[in-house]
Amino acid sequence: MTAPQGQVPVTVRTFAQRFSATRRGARLARLLAVHQLTAWGFAPGVGGYDAAILVVTELSANAALHGRVPGRDFAVRLAYDERGGVLEKTVWARITEAR
Repeated sequence: MTAPQGQVPVTVRTFAQRFSATRRGARLARLLAVHQLTAWGFAPGVGGYDAAILVVTELSANAALHGRVPGRDFAVRLAYDERGGVLEKTVWARITEAR
């Protein structure tokens, strides 16, 4: 599929989602990362797929283990630059006021 003239084709794809700081949230983060990478054309054993899943799994587990405080969750963001072949993985904790 070609882009219409005058438009630059999208080369950076992103996925971002917040999860509860629980074991279930960490598991869901891993499963959704696997699903997203597969949808972007990655395959197990090819192109950094395994390393990306390992990083998301480990950081999500750490967020769930150390982030179990009321009002705290964590987020996962994946950004894939097709043109540069770069996959960026980010996991961060968000703290809110418990009321």
